Amino acid sequence: MTRYRMAPLLAAASLLLGLLSAGPAPAAAAPHRVDIDPAVAEKLDDAITAAMREASIPGVGIGLWIDGDDSYVRAFGTADKATGIPIKTDMYTRIGSVTKTFAVTGVLQLVDDGKVRLDAPVSTYLDGVPGGAHITVRQLAEMRSGLYNYTEDPRWMAALKADPYHAWTPRELLDIAFRHPADFPPGTRWEYSNTNTVLLGLLVEKISGQPLHTYLEQHVFEPAGLDATSLPTGAAIPSPYIHGYTNLTPDGAAVDASSFNPSWGWAAGAVISTMDDLHAWVPILVSGKLPDGDRLLEPGTQAERLRMLPTGQHEVGYGLGISEIDGWIGHTGELPGYETVAFRLPQARATLVIVVNTDTDGKFGNLSSLIASTVTKIATPDNAWSPPQEAHPEVVPEPSAPSAPTPAPKTTPSG
Repeated sequence: MTRYRMAPLLAAASLLLGLLSAGPAPAAAAPHRVDIDPAVAEKLDDAITAAMREASIPGVGIGLWIDGDDSYVRAFGTADKATGIPIKTDMYTRIGSVTKTFAVTGVLQLVDDGKVRLDAPVSTYLDGVPGGAHITVRQLAEMRSGLYNYTEDPRWMAALKADPYHAWTPRELLDIAFRHPADFPPGTRWEYSNTNTVLLGLLVEKISGQPLHTYLEQHVFEPAGLDATSLPTGAAIPSPYIHGYTNLTPDGAAVDASSFNPSWGWAAGAVISTMDDLHAWVPILVSGKLPDGDRLLEPGTQAERLRMLPTGQHEVGYGLGISEIDGWIGHTGELPGYETVAFRLPQARATLVIVVNTDTDGKFGNLSSLIASTVTKIATPDNAWSPPQEAHPEVVPEPSAPSAPTPAPKTTPSG
């Protein structure tokens, strides 16, 4: 959620996007076959469990699905340290900054309806945004507004650690952000900021006349067949759920964060989903097409979404609420206790979903990126994720974004 790190890209902790030239995502690349034969599966089993041991990860759920072919779906470790129950693909989990893919989809649907213009100033739709007459809707969605990321505010971070059950309103979050000057003039560079997506959530509410959770339920989750996905209005998570573990506490003690209130992430990181739903969602997100053949977004709007711009991070690009890492397109997510990877490799017809139930990254950097790097080096060596350094931009970005060689310790939540 992010910044708990951009997690994005993907919320989370660090961001790994490469210096990509502007242009559409490489969906038209030559077909590339991925074979998950028994030998590859065994290598994956061994490499993942070794990485988990070294990084002290309680549990990992992973699905690498190849359209119409063999897939690799595994659960290692546990979904609940108290009971030892393993992670299953239908268990609920908090997905952090992957939420941004849904919120921005709502904005783009309003663009298709002719109710919002991507290149209109945000002040056209929302009052009270500092410099809003010079910040476009597009710049909010592509993380180029320059607005300060509220999850970087030290007082906010102290408040979150002191009371992780507090219910935050979008206005409270924006008030924190707007106390700070802009980090740079709009459009001049890329910087992951959860403030951008909170504003876009309010834009959806203002233009649609519906609460964001209702709009997403009716216009995104339902059409996409995502029966287990929701934007909660409280702290509860449905059962059965994956327990998430964090040390984001005043004394650094590890605790179960499952019942922490995710309201501080809202449109930027509060969605609850399952591995199965994310498996269904990622191909829709990347193609713009629903399972029944209808379109989630018009072709021109989908092309705008996939126009990846440089982030200044190695091998990472960012579009409109979506990122590209080493050819994989999707988003990462992170918030206390949870890290998520949800990506598609179009030329291989492959979808990758990873759930890690801890955000205690330490010396290994972003843990979900560590697992993604481990998996892709074996299964898709031509499109292997770079090793995590900090965290992906959510892949994000965590505070800053995704990861790199020698990770820096996490100091803020992502998204």
